[in-house]
Amino acid sequence: NSVNLSLHSFSLDFLIVHDNKGKDEGRLAIISIKGKTQPEYFPFNFSNGLNELYFGSDLEAVTAVPTAPSSFMALTSNGKVIYFRLGERKGESFLLKQFDLPNLPKNPNIEGFAVQEIDGKLLAVWAERGEGKKPAIIYWGTLNLPSYKIELKGSKSLTVPWPNSPHLRHISDLKIDRSGVLFISSATDPGNDGPFTSAVYIAGVFVVNGNEVSFRQNLDLFPLYRLDYHKVEAIELVPGANGGIIMGTDDENMGSWVYMP
Repeated sequence: NSVNLSLHSFSLDFLIVHDNKGKDEGRLAIISIKGKTQPEYFPFNFSNGLNELYFGSDLEAVTAVPTAPSSFMALTSNGKVIYFRLGERKGESFLLKQFDLPNLPKNPNIEGFAVQEIDGKLLAVWAERGEGKKPAIIYWGTLNLPSYKIELKGSKSLTVPWPNSPHLRHISDLKIDRSGVLFISSATDPGNDGPFTSAVYIAGVFVVNGNEVSFRQNLDLFPLYRLDYHKVEAIELVPGANGGIIMGTDDENMGSWVYMP
């Protein structure tokens, strides 16, 4: 794990979700990175079963809501969105709304959810992860925040060229930058002891034209980054000189890493 930055005084806080399913198991946490020191981990402390009831089970993604300061949306693997706001104290949060993604398939397995403001529209993007020869499916729509509804605008299947494995999940997370570029991570998961491999791709770009949203898929996919021995399940885009594509791993029995190439 290396941090290739010229400054030692930068500070980054990341809100993360855990895909735990059991009662009293963690759902939310903050990872704080200061300079090149070891990251600090701050779990959210809930009581009286509020942890499980509040955020549900099997959280797979979290995204900031760009038009609502300190507000986020977390997503479960079965397509339930939890909209919440962070409090002033670290580890404090307030539920705003719960709602479902539109047009969910039977027995969905969603990994990845992102919200971005593009040309005055809130674009929401999510994906079924796919596995092996089964492609991932990217879905997108416009989010109406006052009504908590997403209008589905389109979908497209996607497979990645690497890693080449029957255990490949074509999309393990996704994020969109402010110009509409879609970044995805892919990962293999052969079991709790690995071995894992991961990659990050630019999957294409979204274009907003009035009420319509189109996706121009990248037909020549290639890995921007390759990671051996790690299963990337989270990516974030951090702008500026100290930023970049930040990756979080879930390496099961080998723990977890935050990786900043």
